[in-house]
Amino acid sequence: MAGERLAQGLKGLADERVDQRFKALPPDAEGRTVGELAAERRSLFSDGFTTPVLALSAESVEHNLALMETYATRHGLAFAPHGKTCMAPQLFARQLEHGAWGITAAVPHQARVYRTYGIERIFLANEVVDAAALRWLAGELAADPGFRFMCYVDSLRGIELMDTALREAGATRPVDVVVELGAGEGARTGVRTEAECLELADAIAGVDTLRLVGVAGYEGEVPDATPERVTAWLRRLVALAVQFDAAGRFTDLDQIVISAGGSAWFDAVADVFAEIPELSAPVLKLLRSGAYVSHDDGQYRKLTPFNRVPEEGALQPAFRLWAQVVSRPTPEQAFLNAGKRDAAYDLHLPEAQVVRSGRDGTLRPADGVTVTGLSDQHAWVSTERAGDLEVGDWVGLGLSHPCTSFDKWQLIPLVERDGTVTDFIRTFF
Repeated sequence: MAGERLAQGLKGLADERVDQRFKALPPDAEGRTVGELAAERRSLFSDGFTTPVLALSAESVEHNLALMETYATRHGLAFAPHGKTCMAPQLFARQLEHGAWGITAAVPHQARVYRTYGIERIFLANEVVDAAALRWLAGELAADPGFRFMCYVDSLRGIELMDTALREAGATRPVDVVVELGAGEGARTGVRTEAECLELADAIAGVDTLRLVGVAGYEGEVPDATPERVTAWLRRLVALAVQFDAAGRFTDLDQIVISAGGSAWFDAVADVFAEIPELSAPVLKLLRSGAYVSHDDGQYRKLTPFNRVPEEGALQPAFRLWAQVVSRPTPEQAFLNAGKRDAAYDLHLPEAQVVRSGRDGTLRPADGVTVTGLSDQHAWVSTERAGDLEVGDWVGLGLSHPCTSFDKWQLIPLVERDGTVTDFIRTFF
């Protein structure tokens, strides 16, 4: 049933009509369905696409999906990639095809999108205290016995709010929860001490609307993170699970959940989770990295654990934003028609990588071309030589931070190496 819902949902995306809502698509495609346009296999460069246009490499996406599937399998990890990165049901489907256990969410709206497309397992890495969201969740759990959902708890007040809302909603199934262990003083969310974690476990045991199924956290928030500090925190997380189990906190469970893993330290997660001792039930070792699907040319190129374990493989950056030179006021300055509305800029500025001649389509490295700033609709570019760029040239930009790249585009061309567009990825932000 879940697979049918996902297939039907993806068909619905292919049947959506192309119109002015979607940036950069060929004007003459107006009125076609997305599927019809994809079937035409147009060239990104010569068949009507307008700049700026964000392209996602078909080959790199496939490589990254396969690499993380292999990595998780090799290390005995279940994988629930964080869907907030891309919010793209087509990519969720690909992740599930590549062995993902489920999809992680951050907020209830994202979980609603997932359920619309039939995602059967959702890990929501936050405490849910919104009564309206909890009413919706109670209805979803009641309507679908196969739906599995779990979320964080990190406060007594949160448990009280969840219990009240679920009782008022007439919940027929308890909501599975994991106690979130904070990553240290000054970190983000989560309980700061093991004693407070035990207090929460007691409170959960006192209500019948919640069921404690494990522990979780996010090692990416460890202050002044080093391999040693991250490993130490992960061992605290595992020790908490062991303590809970020894105290009989996990009763009548088919699985005990221990979850961590962003995109910067999953190697440490794999190493520490390999040390988990035998507990009263099998352990679901759940990794949640999300940025891998597209990777990037900035933040995650620098932080990826594959830099530390190159023998395990390497992710490939899949994004390239193509913008056009629209002004060349001086030999040292040029302006592109892509800005903050189009490119991630919260961590690093875009990186000029390649220039495609506006005269004959030939490619050359973007040597001497540097993006120095972004306005809403312009990139400020410095050049070393007068001949580096001319008006009409296309500049291919690498981006930093997938999460703030996907969210600027509702429909993203999936492009093969030769520029052929094979599909369009729909996002929901």
